[in-house]
Amino acid sequence: MTNELLRLTVLGCATPYPSVDNPCSGYLVSSEDTHVWVDAGTGTLGPLQRHVQLDELDAIWISHLHADHSADLLTAYYGALYADVRLTAPIPLYGPPGIADRLAAFLTNTPVRSPIESAFAVIELHDGHEAAVGPLKLTSRAVAHGIPAFALKVEAAGRTLVYSGDTAPCTGLTSLADGCDVLLCEAESAQAPVEGDQVHHTPEDAGDTASAARAGRLIVTHVGRFLTPEEAVARASTRFGGPVEYAVPGSTFEIGQAADARGAR
Repeated sequence: MTNELLRLTVLGCATPYPSVDNPCSGYLVSSEDTHVWVDAGTGTLGPLQRHVQLDELDAIWISHLHADHSADLLTAYYGALYADVRLTAPIPLYGPPGIADRLAAFLTNTPVRSPIESAFAVIELHDGHEAAVGPLKLTSRAVAHGIPAFALKVEAAGRTLVYSGDTAPCTGLTSLADGCDVLLCEAESAQAPVEGDQVHHTPEDAGDTASAARAGRLIVTHVGRFLTPEEAVARASTRFGGPVEYAVPGSTFEIGQAADARGAR
């Protein structure tokens, strides 16, 4: 039964740089023997290997191109092509428009463009993009972060996980998360900005989004440096009546009938 569950493993959730015991944003989403690396923030490639190797990944999905969500693609590229990893085919890489050229611009050291496509089979996301990866159905929606950015819905085994990526509260995220079993939502901001556009959730916003989406459970993540996880959970709980937890680095959340009451381990 456990192998059939939709599983979320937190590789890291720090922002905007890793702490001693917490890499930046990265998650492993799995069902049966299918594994997707969701966001590849600074430092997440290390803990990823506690669970799967690069050549065991079925796909990588990147929400946006800020370094704390994508920088470990650079070291993954070297691992995939120039070390002990032996890929049978490039790893499918779902990401925002321009992701391949962004990687190549950093990695190219001669007049010849680095062979990004030898490591990654790049598929550019758009609003409403859908993909099947083994038993997982991935749906991406554009969200409000000031740059091209996406939220992700993962469906498997009759269960649904929605990941906000980085975003201000927006209808794209709320509609994507409608009725989900688990909402993994960022809570980066201690307070909304007085001036300028909002590009992140506060903990209260995360609670409001979970409530509006009728989520079964809220996991707050990407908590900013001016908040503690305990504060973020407490503040989100004032706006959402369901279970609220923190995405503890290294924890695994099982999403399925056998685990609904058990939470993370």
